[in-house]
Amino acid sequence: MVDINKVLCDEFNLKPFQVENTVKLIDEGNTIPFIARYRKEQTGSLDDVVLRDLFERLTYLRNLEVRKEEVIRLIEEQGKLTEELKNDILNADVLQRVEDLYRPYKQKKSTRASKAKEKGLEPLANIIIAQELFDGDLDEIARPFLNEELGVENVKDAYAGACDIIAESVSDNADYRKYLREMYYADGIITSEAVDEEEQTVYEMYYKFEEPVKAIANHRILAINRGEKEKKLKVKLNTPDEKAISFLKSKEIKNESAITTEFYISAIEDGYKRLIMPSVEKEIRNMLTERAEEEAIKVFGKNTKNLLMVPPIKDVTVLAIDPSFRTGCKLAVLDGTGKLLDYGVIYPNEPKNEVEKSQKFMMDWINKYDIDVITIGNGTASRETEQVVSEMLSKIDKNVTYAIVSEAGASVYSASKLAQEEYPELDVTIRGAISIGRRLQDPLAELVKIDPKSIGVGQYQHDVNQTKLGQALDGVVEDCVNSVGVDLNTASTALLQYVSGVTKTVSKNIVKYREDNGKFTDRKELMKVKQLGEKAFEQCAGFLRISDGNNPLDKTAVHPESYDIAEKLLKKLGYTVDDIKEDRLKDINERILKIEVKEKKNVSIQSKNKTLKSLEALSQIKFKEEKKSFKDKYNERIKVLSEELNIGVPTLTDIIEELKKPGRDPRDEMPKPILRSDVMKMEDLKVGMKLSGTVRNVVDFGAFVDIGVKQDGLVHLSEMSDKFIKNPMEVVEVGDIVNVTIINIDTERQRIGLSMKNGKEK
Repeated sequence: MVDINKVLCDEFNLKPFQVENTVKLIDEGNTIPFIARYRKEQTGSLDDVVLRDLFERLTYLRNLEVRKEEVIRLIEEQGKLTEELKNDILNADVLQRVEDLYRPYKQKKSTRASKAKEKGLEPLANIIIAQELFDGDLDEIARPFLNEELGVENVKDAYAGACDIIAESVSDNADYRKYLREMYYADGIITSEAVDEEEQTVYEMYYKFEEPVKAIANHRILAINRGEKEKKLKVKLNTPDEKAISFLKSKEIKNESAITTEFYISAIEDGYKRLIMPSVEKEIRNMLTERAEEEAIKVFGKNTKNLLMVPPIKDVTVLAIDPSFRTGCKLAVLDGTGKLLDYGVIYPNEPKNEVEKSQKFMMDWINKYDIDVITIGNGTASRETEQVVSEMLSKIDKNVTYAIVSEAGASVYSASKLAQEEYPELDVTIRGAISIGRRLQDPLAELVKIDPKSIGVGQYQHDVNQTKLGQALDGVVEDCVNSVGVDLNTASTALLQYVSGVTKTVSKNIVKYREDNGKFTDRKELMKVKQLGEKAFEQCAGFLRISDGNNPLDKTAVHPESYDIAEKLLKKLGYTVDDIKEDRLKDINERILKIEVKEKKNVSIQSKNKTLKSLEALSQIKFKEEKKSFKDKYNERIKVLSEELNIGVPTLTDIIEELKKPGRDPRDEMPKPILRSDVMKMEDLKVGMKLSGTVRNVVDFGAFVDIGVKQDGLVHLSEMSDKFIKNPMEVVEVGDIVNVTIINIDTERQRIGLSMKNGKEK
């Protein structure tokens, strides 16, 4: 039996206590966000990314062990389980190896080999395999196996059936398959060609394409797969067939002088070409696809996380515009809390071109509602609408800026049941404008209302395993929501359902309780919510905040289980809980540094020269104290406090950080969205021009950057850094503000090439 914890320790380079405690916490039903935030002592402060990877690997290894037991049972029931086979299965470290070992014993559909066995030809196959006949008549050897009733009418039929049995036996050999799989990976070549060379498609670069299996990039695999699925490409794996057959012959043919050798070789070649090659080729392509999908899901997950964590533009009144041509631009005015104040439609673009009328309408609203920022969706007619807005802003005295906001998924939200519940009286297009405005005010709270797959920051997201993608993205959203925290008295059910320990049903029950009983005034009140028990309370309480509750600690990320510790700490430092309300804990670090630390004197004082040695010892202590850095002194005091309060250093540090900045938002440390007041056109761009822009999407081959024109520019991987990098995410993330230089402009194809070799700004 494999020691799963040891495997995890080795693979993740973790200490045994970290893995043992993490596995135990998971098995006890704790969520990843809860473990990451509130059980740091047990896990050694593992973050949510490592914890999710560890959980995924733990699940795989446990499923592997279950499958091993099942395979052993199935083979044993056939009476064919040997001790050697059992050990091979138990020692298998991947599911593929287990399936290879099980293959010869698996109940197959009717095959040529199974039919030959039914005809009684297995003994003849064994004679060929034995390679012990060096003279004699081949016809005489096969004659005893002829049987017209069973369809073995002549010697040729007999040997053909025997060879079918040998071919399947060779094909089912687990060690051969493992070796050939590795050979295909090392020496195989992926090729693709056009189904119709005359047809222009997005797959033209793959019309005459070949690349070694071991070197092909993940995004190319997904592109080729999509082209094949759409019947634009024919894809093939060129395999080292001669080398593979030579390997099989070297393993099987022990005596070339045997008179049956020719049949044996024929069976090996047939087994390879008919059974092994198509099967292993499929396995290799599946392996490449799985690898590419896994990477694409990671890229999508990271991009989604960065998009969700874009800092909110708080307390601003927004005029949101969902741009369009024929049907007009939908407007929505939102106050600083996202509440809808007004809505309407203007027609500044074709076919009506009511530019002046539309600008006057917007100017009136800017004055009426004291608008701070205008948001414009980046879809159809976005840049045309931006031009109208920019011209309008140049005509007014008020300092109003605008931002281009991704509208990916806005139409999905506006037609959703949730949107209908929020604004039953509004048209779907107005709901879309509201969503665009709120994405600037609080991206996380708004984007959780949309299926993460519709947010539009992935690569080939519709081509990957949708179940795995959904699970990964749900985990990303959950981590984001819980790292930011949720206002218990304002959060929607869409936001609440991603809080640790809160299900969809419980999220609805929280909102229902709030509607029936008014605002929550205490975290403990959560226990009155239907179906929210003690375990759920433990998991969610620290992530749900009450900004104006009875207990000031309820507005922080301090977990209720640590309130007693927090209060003792406050008292020790000369504060009261009410000081949290008044935000009077900014000098907490200075007070911590004033805590007395008893020095341990290791200097042995002898009676002789007692005074001199005492002075030397004091001098050494003073010198060491002066040399200590602020960080060393601070950490020393934290350690003293943790021992005194009987709490781990990581949890104590988190409590102090929360008391210092109650309700702090980690998104504040991220780059702010770019707010503009003017607009550029494609014609304004010149090669060599230096601009700043926002990273909108990161893919395997580079990053797409919004530089303020209609088309996002591409920074290719080769233009991202002066040093060699393998992955764009080594340099940028979605939401980053970057400095770029234009290196090429293709006006006809609306493509802009950018370079980032001068670096990025965070």
